[in-house]
This record gives sequence, C-alpha cells and structure tokens, in this order.
Amino acid sequence: MSKTYIADDGKERCHWCSSAPEFPAYHDKEWGFPVADDHRLFEKLSLEGFQSGLSWRTILTKRENFRTAFHLFDFDRVASFTEKDVARLLQDAGIIRHRGKIEAVINNARRAQELVKQEGSLAAYIWSHEPDDKKQAEPQSASTSAESIALSKDLKKRGWKFVGPTTVYAFMQAMGLINDHAEGCIIRAKAEKARKAFKRP
Repeated sequence: MSKTYIADDGKERCHWCSSAPEFPAYHDKEWGFPVADDHRLFEKLSLEGFQSGLSWRTILTKRENFRTAFHLFDFDRVASFTEKDVARLLQDAGIIRHRGKIEAVINNARRAQELVKQEGSLAAYIWSHEPDDKKQAEPQSASTSAESIALSKDLKKRGWKFVGPTTVYAFMQAMGLINDHAEGCIIRAKAEKARKAFKRP
C-alpha cells in the first residue's frame, strides 16, 4: 500500500492520516514538528503510554479530557497525586480508566522531577537521544530504532513505566526527533524546515 494519498485539497499526505477525521489537522500542525517544552513532552510520553493496546484516535479524541485530568501534564503537580487522585481518575469517563496507566503517569511525573534535577530539563535529556539524520530508516518503515530502544532502556532504568521501545519510537516521531513524514507528503518539507530551525535544548 502507498505511504501517501491525495487529500481533499488535492495535496499528497501520509496515508495514515486518511483513516480518521481528527488526523489531518494533527498530522499537518503537530506530528513531526520539534518540541522543547517539558510539559508537552511529558504529555506525549504519557498519552503514548495510555495508547498502548488502543488506537491513537481513541486518545486524540480524549486529549483535552486528559489535559484537564492531569493539570496540563504539569509533572510537578501530577507528582503530588495521591491514592485519592487515582480513585478520582478511575471514575473519570473522559479518560482511559486503567489503574496501571494512571499510576504510571504519576510515577513518571516523579521520575521526571528527578530527571530535571539531573539533566536540567526533560527536553535536554530527550533531545540528547536524537538520532543522526544520516542513520535514519526510510520514512515509515520501522516501529523501533536503535535510539528508541536505548531511550526506552534508559527510562526504564530510571524507573519510568509504559515506555517500551515502540511507544518511545512513536513519541520520537510525533515530537520531531525524527522526520517520519513519507516522501512526497506535503508536510515533510515543512517539518524538515522546522527541525533545521529548531534550537536544541
């Protein structure tokens, strides 16, 4: 199957964004564009963990609910959550009510605080794992990479949960650490331009 399709505006885009009405805007404005904001990085890692075993559409349609439930993924606030907060979130129909994943976000918020103390920022740590452009696989040909395996392994060593290599690779794609827009996709050049202009933390 082709990695691209012709959208309603007559322009070529990554084929995956044709599968749900929520995807084109996310694909055009967010996916693959570099992010240095600690809270946005933590949000995406958390949402990728929630996606495990589910579709990204399920998570994307609930994203605003997740943001409300987890205080815009301010990990300093989430780190102070207690069992009472877990019980509250398990009653929140607007999110995925999975105890293990909810507890993982709270755990990971505490680990993020530790990481910031050690590395200066979550962004500095994450971007230190950016793959070399010359070694990147052909766009959309992989679900893991040497870098996603290494980052996953290091996060787990630091006590993070729900951060397997596939989850971490999807995170790296979305946050612009790699440009995985298909060759021919109208957004690929825009994402590459943003990556070149991006100031690494």
